[in-house]
Amino acid sequence: MQKKDEADPGTGEKRGGVEILDYAYLNDLVVKAQRGSSNAFAELYAATYQRQYAYSCRYLKDVHLAQDALQESFIRALRGLGRLQNPDLFIAWLGQINFRVCYEMQEKRLREISSGAPQDLPGAEAHSGYGLPEDEVLAVDNRKYILRQVMNLPLVESQVILMKYYQSMTLDEIGDTLNISRSTVKRYLRAGKKHLQKTIF
Repeated sequence: MQKKDEADPGTGEKRGGVEILDYAYLNDLVVKAQRGSSNAFAELYAATYQRQYAYSCRYLKDVHLAQDALQESFIRALRGLGRLQNPDLFIAWLGQINFRVCYEMQEKRLREISSGAPQDLPGAEAHSGYGLPEDEVLAVDNRKYILRQVMNLPLVESQVILMKYYQSMTLDEIGDTLNISRSTVKRYLRAGKKHLQKTIF
């Protein structure tokens, strides 16, 4: 993944209210953290928590829940970091963990998945027209199934679909978050939807 922006994380340089990340530096920290450096992981946290907190706030719309989600996300990241094979994918991988945590917290808080389905995703039409209680259960099950298929996609495909259809982020916002171009975001979206069509139908 090519870098779009590069800055010393200690400078606090920001764009659009979000600190610009030095991806080469992050990659180096990931490798060191995977080798057991607690200081390196602490630096990873310091360099990325603002973006992840903003993501949690946007999803949960509750600062206290977002703080809890942030803590849980980094705990899971610490536990699973050794399984991340490509340090370049750390931001997308961390974002996926954060999404999963926020999703679980929202589900627990509401005791049901939010009504409706992401539009334009394969299988989304399966959610329309429900009215009976047993149909509502089926709609929830279908939505869970689609989400599982999204989470099983290749990492970046999964993340751009989650951001686009579950978080309603623009292509530019997704590109800025993952440090990829707008055209690359579109390419991952097309590839992800194509893969979903094969698994859902």
